[in-house]
Amino acid sequence: MVTEQYWFIFLNAALINNFVLSSFLGICPFLGVSGKISTASRMGAAVAFVMLISSVSAYAIHQALVAVEAEYLQLISYIVVIASAVQLVEMVIKKFSPALFRALGIFLPLITTNCAILGLALFQTNRHYDFFQSLSFALGAGAGFTIALVVMAGIREELQLSSIPDVVKGAALTLMVAGILSMAFMGFAGLGGN
Repeated sequence: MVTEQYWFIFLNAALINNFVLSSFLGICPFLGVSGKISTASRMGAAVAFVMLISSVSAYAIHQALVAVEAEYLQLISYIVVIASAVQLVEMVIKKFSPALFRALGIFLPLITTNCAILGLALFQTNRHYDFFQSLSFALGAGAGFTIALVVMAGIREELQLSSIPDVVKGAALTLMVAGILSMAFMGFAGLGGN
């Protein structure tokens, strides 16, 4: 059994091994929805919520599949749960915030195919986390995803106010900023010990 403390699992998922900036999982919404802080923070909250539901469900599914010796159904079961959770989030956002639903556009249903969420379920299973460690891991991963989106959105909003050469405007500048931000987060690797 893994004996990591909850705070360390949270910190590890949020900063040290940030899914977006360290593992490069979930790049599509990171680059696509990080134009405005308000949209990025709400997308981060939606992804964090789906991560939490997926983590709890993945833990329960893993326990059930181990009990019936059908671990080979793990991946397909996780995908079904993730797709269902995203549909729930999409219906809630459409009902309570139509403006946000329109702002997120295609990126909201794309949470279903967000590899960060599937990666979360697979990582926690492979690390043999117990229920509370899984919750801590999901909350940390969701917080880290939101931090990455909001920081990127803040930088992109500031860059809109700057005079930038035409050569690097658009996608080129976004990718350069993402690379520099990723290198900045590598500085947190010293917090992991060893």
